[in-house]
Amino acid sequence: MLKNRYLIKYILEDLSEKMVFVGGPRQVGKTTLAREFVAKHFQKTGYYNWDSRTDRRKIMQSNWPGNAELIILDEIHKYKEWKSFVKGEYDTLKEKYKFMITGSARLDIYRKGGDSMLGRYHYYRLHPFSMAELTGKLSAVSIFKEIPVSSKDEKDTFLSLDKFGGFPEPFIKQNMRTLRRWHNKKNEQLFREDIRDIEPVRDIVSMKLLGDMLPERSGALLSINSLREDIEISHRAVTNWLNILESFYYCFRIYPYVGKNYRSLKKESKLYLWDWSEIINESARFENCVASHLLKLVHFLQDYEGYKAGLYFLRNVDKKEVDFLVTIDEKPWFSVEVKLNDISVSPHLHYFRNKLNILYSYQVVKKSGIDRFINKIRVVSADRFLSGLI
Repeated sequence: MLKNRYLIKYILEDLSEKMVFVGGPRQVGKTTLAREFVAKHFQKTGYYNWDSRTDRRKIMQSNWPGNAELIILDEIHKYKEWKSFVKGEYDTLKEKYKFMITGSARLDIYRKGGDSMLGRYHYYRLHPFSMAELTGKLSAVSIFKEIPVSSKDEKDTFLSLDKFGGFPEPFIKQNMRTLRRWHNKKNEQLFREDIRDIEPVRDIVSMKLLGDMLPERSGALLSINSLREDIEISHRAVTNWLNILESFYYCFRIYPYVGKNYRSLKKESKLYLWDWSEIINESARFENCVASHLLKLVHFLQDYEGYKAGLYFLRNVDKKEVDFLVTIDEKPWFSVEVKLNDISVSPHLHYFRNKLNILYSYQVVKKSGIDRFINKIRVVSADRFLSGLI
């Protein structure tokens, strides 16, 4: 069963002007998006995967079909000189071909050296399935407006998403044995193949141990020193490995929002996984699921709309804390506190709402059938709230 993905129409729109790069985690559906959904809008497509010896040879020979309209290059970031190569092909052949580049490591080329492709491409990050995508709502979220909360309960869909995660294969099959085997295979390929293809990691075994520890730390303040002591490696190594795992879309970190009129916690970050189904603890998994939905919205606002959107958490030196804050141009838009079942409003939502002039505040609970305003705070079920995002 193939499901349409939320980025299709935006990618097609941008391909009319420039190259399109699509990054995202392994097995999130990048190749399917390119070959099954985008390609069908063109009469003829050339697809090339760098992992294929035959395709590599054709790529290096610039051997493209004469009647193709779209060229798809998959995993070409594994080629050390890929930026210069893609730039040269695009500059030479852009009047004849559209180019779409996909990969499971970050393709945003400003992070490392090489030829600048400024003005030649649009970059998208493909996320796992979300509530809005699965329910078909995909509302047009307007910045600095209230989130268009759904009026319909979607309890069963949300519980499946919470349990199996949003990656297509395990979500569609919805079988625990399949999920466990999928986790093992995905993580083994990430550490043993993908990372080794690109990053010079000497102690891959210890790096895998680090990866094994991260699901237990989802949603908590991240201590590099604690991880360093547990694995018995250097602070520098842990920091480098975390950066690598982020670049391969295994995890992401959010940081405290620094306001002008309160004493913010400034250093510690919180870590979350792209695949929240790896997390055993129900409360942490639920919070991670909400975090991933918010990150998906923020990335879409950055990648397509061009806004300087941000995702933070709120915590001051007095340990008042709210789980998430979404901003535009560093200006607070809405805050979100996540609770499993507690519908009594967190006083910290009021505190930060007044302190930072936050326009909208939500307390999102796992229990279905909840939607009420309590003193300007909206307490709402996750299935309804998340269906209003993207």
